[in-house]
Amino acid sequence: MLKTRVITATVLLAVFLPILFLLPPIYINVLFLIMIILAAWEWSRLIAPGATRAALIYAGLCFLAIAALLFFSNVDVDIALLLLATVFWIIGAPLIMSRGTRLTLSKWQFFFAALGLIVLPATWFALVFLREMGLLWLLTAMALVWVADIGAYFVGKAFGRRRLAPQLSPGKTMEGALGGIVLCCLFATLCALYLPPTATIFGAFAVSWGWLPMFLLVISLTVLSIVGDLFESQLKRLSGAKDSSNLLPGHGGVLDRIDALLPTMPIVVLLVGLLK
Repeated sequence: MLKTRVITATVLLAVFLPILFLLPPIYINVLFLIMIILAAWEWSRLIAPGATRAALIYAGLCFLAIAALLFFSNVDVDIALLLLATVFWIIGAPLIMSRGTRLTLSKWQFFFAALGLIVLPATWFALVFLREMGLLWLLTAMALVWVADIGAYFVGKAFGRRRLAPQLSPGKTMEGALGGIVLCCLFATLCALYLPPTATIFGAFAVSWGWLPMFLLVISLTVLSIVGDLFESQLKRLSGAKDSSNLLPGHGGVLDRIDALLPTMPIVVLLVGLLK
């Protein structure tokens, strides 16, 4: 399993990094589009298990939603989409997760279907927006999620005792979550100190608002990345699936890899407005 994970990760990096660093931005935008469309296909398979044709239609609807964002190119619509996604992740997701596995998936299918057509296009737009701001803006924002995951894994493995959400993800611990938060604060501090202040949201926040608001920002984003991870775990529990798909051998599906990005990227973009 470890060998498979390493091979898959190597192939993904071999595709992602040259596109990101060597080609015009349109190529990474298309790659993000493919990623989100595949995640939409997986999302549909989780909320409607066995409905193969519906999953393809749903992926097409997600593509049309993103195409509409591009075609109309309306700032108010873009902001409204980001705000809807943000409100859900801050208020709606915790309320739904508090129900654990007591939800009846069939009764919630329409809600989850509508939700996916909000949070997935919002994530695509946020990733594209951050890329337009600069490579470091995009990479450091995404890296915060990866750092949170790494910190939670190793600290949880070494010191984890108290389960964070046993019904949704038995392997996650409160100690691991705290470890992720601490490591993310360290990462953000290094970014703010050693990268140009205007190159990352951490440096920009530290300069514009001060260090305490910057740390509150980092803690909030880290917590929300955990919410995204747990929410997808809840969907998998409700649908009886171990992974969102088998598209990425050793890693599960695309949605399994980007679940923590769904809440964090749209909020980062909204917060950019506070810096102007």
